[in-house]
Amino acid sequence: MMSSPAASVRTPWYRSLFAQLVVCVLLGILIGALWPGLGKQLKPLADAFIKLIKMIIAPLIFCVVVNGIAGVGNAKAVGRIGVKAIIYFEVVTTFALVFGMAVADLLKPGRGFNIDPEVLAAGEQSLEKKTGGAELPHTTQFLLNIIPDSVVKAFAENTLLAVLLFACLFGISLSQLPAERTREVRGVIEQFTEVLFKLMGYIMRVAPLGALGAMSYIIGQYGLRTLGSFGKLILCCYLAAALFAVVLWAIARFYAKVDIWRFVVFCKDEFLLALGTASTEAVMPRIMTKLVQSGNSQAVTGLVVPTGYSFNLDGATIYLAICSIFLAQGFGVDMTLTQQLTMIGVLMLTSKGMAGVPGSSFLALSATATALGIYPVAGVALLLGADRIMDSMRVFVNLLGNCVATFVVSRSERALDYERMQRAFAGHPDDFDAILEADLAAQEAQAAGGAQAGPAPA
Repeated sequence: MMSSPAASVRTPWYRSLFAQLVVCVLLGILIGALWPGLGKQLKPLADAFIKLIKMIIAPLIFCVVVNGIAGVGNAKAVGRIGVKAIIYFEVVTTFALVFGMAVADLLKPGRGFNIDPEVLAAGEQSLEKKTGGAELPHTTQFLLNIIPDSVVKAFAENTLLAVLLFACLFGISLSQLPAERTREVRGVIEQFTEVLFKLMGYIMRVAPLGALGAMSYIIGQYGLRTLGSFGKLILCCYLAAALFAVVLWAIARFYAKVDIWRFVVFCKDEFLLALGTASTEAVMPRIMTKLVQSGNSQAVTGLVVPTGYSFNLDGATIYLAICSIFLAQGFGVDMTLTQQLTMIGVLMLTSKGMAGVPGSSFLALSATATALGIYPVAGVALLLGADRIMDSMRVFVNLLGNCVATFVVSRSERALDYERMQRAFAGHPDDFDAILEADLAAQEAQAAGGAQAGPAPA
């Protein structure tokens, strides 16, 4: 049987975003290794691309969350989704800390490192430069910061949790008003969402240049020699990340009934871009689109993903646990079980306030070192060279963890469309605009049905 003309036409490989990203990442490694000076100068390409993405994140989250909550239709369901997400985040990130600690105890990456005390003199100045004098917010301050001083400020500063809070309140208020009075508002938000996703498509065309700039800078700035100096630590972190990815696969497979590896293949462009730019924010809009196309509801996706970017940093918590024990071993300290439990307790608090703070991983490690008091805080500066090399590990696990969390919460809410998922995984995803229009039509039909039914009899 002959194939149709449409089926026989294939997109040239060089027009594939994945192929372009692979070429640019490899080219970036080559430039950084052979011409490190040039590699450092290409950093503005990465900065420009990430700024373009950040430009649309806040309004996009607002639109997706409002549309999703309006579809849910009641505050109880929204609160239930939020509580489930927070509980899941806390359980999984705590397990990630314990998991990272266990891997470090087993492999002992800092044993024999023999840190030279002379390097500590410059350590404090190096840390100050890296973190810019910033501090991690205390728990109370972190929670208060979620409430914006003004809505405009939240959008202007890209404070995602503040934007998310406003979007939730706006969506709940919108859903409580009669459908005939809010139809135009919902239609405007729906159309604005479509425009933002169209704009995102244009921005993604320059994604390979962003990956080229980021990879050239990382290799040019820190060099491949760092792999030799911190080889055991880097190997330990990447091995822990690979093992933890298997744990995430098991959660998705046996609870959500999702083959997460097929999802990763479906989102290969987004995962490769995140690895190339060392930023999960660079792919947030696209990954939310792919999650909806994979059968998740707009409401769950809109609530879980932005919240997870602050509360569900699985890769970062594994990294923090391993590095804390690495430093202790490097200073010749054998941590007791009590000290390791104290370390986990401190990191459980500091890791939640990391998002958006410059040099947050170093601040969290410094706070841990201060609380434990078993090795000099300035020793944290020793990780400055290896930190960027391990960005890829953190980014991949963070992103995968938030995707799995979305599937888990959707499954618990019975809001996972497996038919849509199978179409997406088979390479035929539903058009995102069509999904939005169908959801809006369903909302209007539901509202009209409720109005016709009238009040329930006493």
